[in-house]
Amino acid sequence: MAERLIDARGLHSYYGASHILRGIDFHVDRGETIGLMGRNGMGKSTLLKTLMGIVRPRAGTVEVKGRGMVGRPTFEVAQLGIAYVPEGRGIFGNLSVKENLQMAARPGAAGQRDWTYERVLETFPRLRERLGHGGQQLSGGEQQMLTIGRALMTNPDVLILDEATEGLAPLIAREIWRICGLIRESGISSVIVDKAWRHVTQVTDRNVILVKGEVAHEASSAELQAQPQRLEQYLGV
Repeated sequence: MAERLIDARGLHSYYGASHILRGIDFHVDRGETIGLMGRNGMGKSTLLKTLMGIVRPRAGTVEVKGRGMVGRPTFEVAQLGIAYVPEGRGIFGNLSVKENLQMAARPGAAGQRDWTYERVLETFPRLRERLGHGGQQLSGGEQQMLTIGRALMTNPDVLILDEATEGLAPLIAREIWRICGLIRESGISSVIVDKAWRHVTQVTDRNVILVKGEVAHEASSAELQAQPQRLEQYLGV
């Protein structure tokens, strides 16, 4: 059996009185890439934040590598090898590209050092050209590359990517999808949220669709590509 890296069961998460997640089960195994889909407001980002410990569920469990993490601080989730690229990116605008990358550099949870500074620059040649630029000087696409590169510098076991290509020009978005493919080939597990389902299913193994805070459908990428009626039903594409 594949090693289970993240295992969430029966999650109920709220924002104040608003009940967002309603009994969600969700898991990530080593080496698999998962697409997390759904219309706006269906709970995708809340699920990711609950997995990371940013949002504490009122019911349910989250285990990372077999350890219960509900109520634990987010940095402990990260220390177990879970890297999170949030919507909005969150780079340090007052630091240079080089500083943003180097401040995150560390071995992975098992001591692995597969993603070095040089490997990240080889993967993101555009960043190599802008090492001395401040984060605030980068375009949106370059900021997204920097955020993913910074996450890889932590040598994670799982990379969580929220709104991978939101608002990016088509050429830059294509580059982000290429990088997602490279990350998959490297053996890192990924959870990818993006509205471009055709691109998502090109780089994922399995896909989970949320509707009103519940898992409405789960299928392999091949199955989902062959079921356009499902996508119309749940995503309105």
